[in-house]
Amino acid sequence: MRETLSTRWRGQAGRAEIWYTTITDPATGTGIWLHHELTAPTDGAAPIAHGLVGVFPPGEPPVLRRFDPTRWQTPHPPAVYHRPDIVMTDSSFAGSAGDVSWNMTWQDPTSTLYTFPRWAWERGLLPTTQIVPAPSARHDGEVRVGDRLWRFDAAPGATGHIYGRGMAQRWAWLHADLGNGDVLEIVAAVAKHRGWRSLPTLPLLRLRLDGQDLSAADPLIGALRLRSTIELPRWRVAGRLDRYRIAVNVHQPADRTISVPLTDPDGSVCTCHNSEVADAEILLEQRREGAWHTARHWRLQGTAHAEVGMR
Repeated sequence: MRETLSTRWRGQAGRAEIWYTTITDPATGTGIWLHHELTAPTDGAAPIAHGLVGVFPPGEPPVLRRFDPTRWQTPHPPAVYHRPDIVMTDSSFAGSAGDVSWNMTWQDPTSTLYTFPRWAWERGLLPTTQIVPAPSARHDGEVRVGDRLWRFDAAPGATGHIYGRGMAQRWAWLHADLGNGDVLEIVAAVAKHRGWRSLPTLPLLRLRLDGQDLSAADPLIGALRLRSTIELPRWRVAGRLDRYRIAVNVHQPADRTISVPLTDPDGSVCTCHNSEVADAEILLEQRREGAWHTARHWRLQGTAHAEVGMR
């Protein structure tokens, strides 16, 4: 099992852990969102396993179904998340919620993408951290909504892992599969906890090109050279990245976005606005001979995975 997929929770109250998977069907453009969650309430109540599944058919309203909360049971490897109706392992997903069901396998030969610094993930020194254990996964299987069936063959996507005290005060997230193993991951957030809310938004950005992470520096240090504007339906992150300049513009049309209330371990509520069929334009420039020149330019139409959260 990938160590970065294993549960981090060790019985503490006031913790939340999320494994999320986002997939694009290359044949139809349909987007899939799987959100597996463990919540251990602050008041010491029994931890619960819950979550949701979203299906985003192009040109149609997205479909959202929640998993009914059940008592958390520590999974045994290779399971990462387990309950009677839903199982996630280090190579598969299967389950049902209402009239939506799924059965998929996945593989990813690439290494974990550390959106947050490795030390922050391993030591738990920040209120919440996120990494991507499977940033360039390929998925095979099927998803059903009622009588409709989608079959997936080497569908690109990713699985991320979040652990901490709950969601941020405000955040934006992007996963962009750029093809040929290249991938961009962004988390721009302001923590909700006292002492953190007064800090500016920190855009953590990881760009993997040709199998190498473009910036090897600590993402928190790199965030000081980036700026973000978090709004809907459009948001933006731009600034310097090592020897490069980058600008990322994301568009989440309202008719392709699901708004979902999420509850933190302390009972506070935020709203997550998620689209697995968003648009994104990414411009990477390199300075040569005293001027900026385009190094790479990507336009993703309906294949970007994006989210904005607000309180």
